Amino acid sequence: MTGTEYLRVNDLHAFYGESHILHGMDFVVNRGECVSLLGRNGAGRTTTLKAILGLTGRRSGSVMLNGRETIRMPSHRIARLGVGYCPEERGIYSSLSCEENLLLPPAVGSGGMSLEAIYDMFPNLHERRTSQGTRLSGGEQQMLALARILRTGAHMLLLDEISEGLAPVIVQKLAEVIRHLKQQEFTIILVEQNFRFAAPLADRMYVVEHGRVAEEIAQRELQSKQALLQEYLGV
Repeated sequence: MTGTEYLRVNDLHAFYGESHILHGMDFVVNRGECVSLLGRNGAGRTTTLKAILGLTGRRSGSVMLNGRETIRMPSHRIARLGVGYCPEERGIYSSLSCEENLLLPPAVGSGGMSLEAIYDMFPNLHERRTSQGTRLSGGEQQMLALARILRTGAHMLLLDEISEGLAPVIVQKLAEVIRHLKQQEFTIILVEQNFRFAAPLADRMYVVEHGRVAEEIAQRELQSKQALLQEYLGV
């Protein structure tokens, strides 16, 4: 069912206390699509992911998820509609082993990946399954953070800066995993500073500036809109 609308964000405003961060975000993500939110630091991309899940303070507007309005729902109910969030800080439980971290998440939907499937996808995690969270490298922690949400049965993945600060070989592995997840009909929103990582993976890109979408760029338009991207992002 690729191509049917899965998420529609309309006139989304979000606040942290008195600070007004999102000023009317409007965008659509289709089922099985990978969309990237591009923009400079402070543009509102991470806040957009948090606002979709209801993790900001006040929010208004509309967030339609698979046909259901979620703007008034608490975060735990939104998650149970099949949304997985991989925050920039990863949130690994340092006192638990790699495998204990994987066994921890609750199911939010049917079809969560088995440990066996996770270890096939991430052989490093199988090798390090008895290692404490604190003993994992940055790349292994990022793989674990992503693997953990795949265990939950979430079908929509919100991924915040997953390539940041990682060795090129790990970034390449994460790109492989995202391509594989797209083939399996996962719907993915990538917030990325690393344009070279995000661009080949994303079907469409939304450039975010001052808490709203300034531009939409389809994969096929990348070459023709290089000058525009340079202007917005300095890439």
